[in-house]
Amino acid sequence: MKKITLLFVLLCASTLAFSQVVPSFQLGLKGGMNLSKFNTSNTFSSDNRAGYYVGLWARIGAAGLHLQPELYLSGKNATLQNAAGQENKVKFTSLDVPVLVGTKFGAAGVGLRLNTGPVVSFLLNEDQNFSQAAASAFNGKFKDQAFAWQFGAGVDIGSLGVDLRYELGLSKLNSTGYTQSTKLNLFTLGLAYKLF
Repeated sequence: MKKITLLFVLLCASTLAFSQVVPSFQLGLKGGMNLSKFNTSNTFSSDNRAGYYVGLWARIGAAGLHLQPELYLSGKNATLQNAAGQENKVKFTSLDVPVLVGTKFGAAGVGLRLNTGPVVSFLLNEDQNFSQAAASAFNGKFKDQAFAWQFGAGVDIGSLGVDLRYELGLSKLNSTGYTQSTKLNLFTLGLAYKLF
């Protein structure tokens, strides 16, 4: 009986190790919500506001590591508040392209993922409503693209996955020539479905 148990354990361990060495490709759909917050200098503060994202993801993996490029449409909202307490809402839509590197732990269709990597966002439109105070420092002129870095974790159960990430803004979103440094930070919570 001990030999059979030992053989079974060795077979399971070798199957798990082999499954992480063999190259794999997955493609799926993804959608969820984001909480956006501007990281500004002392004059302005910003509260988190909810937005959305929806798009595609791919995962190419081998030897326990994977590369995960994604492409999604993202609606981002934030509120700026000046020193006088006036609030100004900012809304815009962007095309986000994260390229993440990660690893996965687990077996039998259940796994925990950890990933990190750069994100480039391309601005698609602007829809801002600013008061006089915010316009003087921020002016509503966003750059056409911005860079950020994502850190996250996810859980996969069969074809479904749940991701929680933090995105740290690296690029200033305000136009050049202004002293205010406005970077957008995000928390995202998403649901993914693996097509194949």
